[in-house]
Order: sequence, then structure tokens, then C-alpha cells
Amino acid sequence: MTLTNDVKYPHSEAAEFGQPQEVAAGVYWVRMPLEITGLNHINLWLLQDGPGWTIVDTGMNTDRIHDLWEGVFADFLGGLPVTRVICTHFHPDHMGQAGWLTRRWDCDLWMTHREWLQGRVAELDQHDKMPGWQVDFFRQLGLSDTALAEIQNTSYTQFRDSVTPIPPQVHSVREGQMIRIGDHDWQGIIGRGHSPEHLCLYNAETHVMISGDQILPRITPHIGLHASEPEANPLQFYLDTLANFNHLPEDTLVLPAHGLPFYGLHPRLAFLRQHHDERLALLEDFCAEPTRVLSTLKVMFRRELNPFEAILAMGESLSHLHYLMGQGRIVRKTSDDGVWLYQASSRRADAA
Repeated sequence: MTLTNDVKYPHSEAAEFGQPQEVAAGVYWVRMPLEITGLNHINLWLLQDGPGWTIVDTGMNTDRIHDLWEGVFADFLGGLPVTRVICTHFHPDHMGQAGWLTRRWDCDLWMTHREWLQGRVAELDQHDKMPGWQVDFFRQLGLSDTALAEIQNTSYTQFRDSVTPIPPQVHSVREGQMIRIGDHDWQGIIGRGHSPEHLCLYNAETHVMISGDQILPRITPHIGLHASEPEANPLQFYLDTLANFNHLPEDTLVLPAHGLPFYGLHPRLAFLRQHHDERLALLEDFCAEPTRVLSTLKVMFRRELNPFEAILAMGESLSHLHYLMGQGRIVRKTSDDGVWLYQASSRRADAA
């Protein structure tokens, strides 16, 4: 059965960059510009919080976003301070301005401990050239010597350059924790796979959820496997934790990090599950013979990829291959030249 992406948008047009727009009682949509392949914006959120404001997600470290935030502070806050910054996860478009904002307002950073820790590690892990262990990882994926030489000479400072210095202290948020913001309790719901311990916030009184990147209305979040954890199975984590949202009501208003706010959470969850099931089956069929990760890109992605997109795409293919390995549907061997080869086993998903 083919599912449709049956979501409904209460706002037909996106908010103007840096112009807060109310989307629920006391919740304001602050849209900021991005210049990332495939993404031209991020949705951030301002929540009325008694004698101040809570910011949820911060935007990437760019001069334009910094200036837009200053405009919001001057024109919109009504003289009240920002008293807390919450980040859904550590990716730079979400955490990039957290350091500046918490220092600007002398307030605390709230997020899950693993996400804060991952951000701190990524910020400190910087090199003029890509480390040898990471080059070796790409060699196992089947890249040519020429491609490896190019990768080896690239700098390894992208994360650090995309964030303001991350606060050395954090107010850790736990699974299921209730956070009092203004007159409402917001429950922390954890998703995994896109990042280690992604925080979503749900208000049971108003049926509003801030979903970050975990659930998006049009695109699927990147689920990638990375050199730092080469045997991981992030797609398993992602699909498993989608169940954490099953209990939410049908009329939940979802506030995503990219795209428009939407209704239709449960059809979207079903669509995401089917989307990955279809890609898994496609990949399994393609690996009838021993196949390099690099070769899978032509079936997983039906368009030309630039170098940055190809790196992300390899991580996405790997996450699907490792999910299939976890189910026994794919086996991995290493060729004589050290390249991973993946091949479908006799244990198929549709086997009796």
C-alpha cells in the first residue's frame, strides 16, 4: 500500500525572516536564513515564560542570524529578558548561537546531556587536515586514491566555525521530564538516530509539539552513520523511537525545524516508516552481488550529488546497510584491498 504525505498546514506562507509570528498561545515562530545545501531556513521558537522569554533552538553562527536576533530583541520582547535557551540537539543550525545567546542574556543552556556533550566534543575536535582514521574510514567505503587525497587535504574545522563557543555548563533535560515554561508544562520526548539524544517538547494542554529535526513535514531527517562510530545502527534507533510519539493526539500541532507548522502527525509517522522500508528493500535488491557503499549512491539517490552531498549520502546509505545487517538481511565482507562489500543474504524481509 502506498501512503500519501497527508499533512495540513495552518499557515500557507512562511514567516518573514526575523519577524516573530504567533502560531499558538504564547508560542512564536522565528524563521531564520540558512545557506546549507538543500536548506534555506530554520524555524526557531520564542515562548512566553512569565517575566521573560525562552528560546528554543538558536540558528547557525552567521552574522545575518546574529543581527536578526538583535532586531527581535529590540522590537519584540517588550523589555523582558531571555531567561533560558533550549536546544533540541547539537547540530550547528540548532546550537550555533547558543553560546552567544546565553552570554548575551546571562542565562542557562538546557538540552539533553548527550547532545551537549556531543557538541562540546565536536567543537574541540579540530584539525588542519582530516585525521588519518577518518580517511581510512572513507577508504573502506570504496573511494578512489584520488578522492582520498582530496579529502585528506580538507580542513576539519567546519563544526567549530559554525558555532559560537559552547557553554561549559548545561542544565540537562531527561526523557519524560516536565519543563515549566510560562503557564504550561512541556514534556521532553526523546528521539534518536538523527542525533544521539534529540529533544522534542510537547505541551499536553495545548497539543503543541516542537519537533526539531526528528519529524519534518516534507523532507526526511538525515540518518547518517559516521566515522566516529563505524559499527552503529542509527536507522534502528530512529525507527524505534518514532514509537515515542504514537500516543500523541491526532490534533497535535507539530512545529518542525524546517518547513511549515503542520497537522497530521500520525500520517507523517506512517509515511516516514514506509519511506525507509521502501529504501531498505531497494537497497537489499541492489546488493544481490557484493557491493561497495559508494556504488549504492546511484540507487539510493537518483540525482547528481556534489562532494558535500556525497559525503552525507554515504552516511545515509551506510545507516540503511547496517539496519539490514542487524536484521540478517545483508552480510558484510572486506575485500583484499580493504573495502567493505555488502551482499544480500538468503534471509529476506518477505521470506516466510
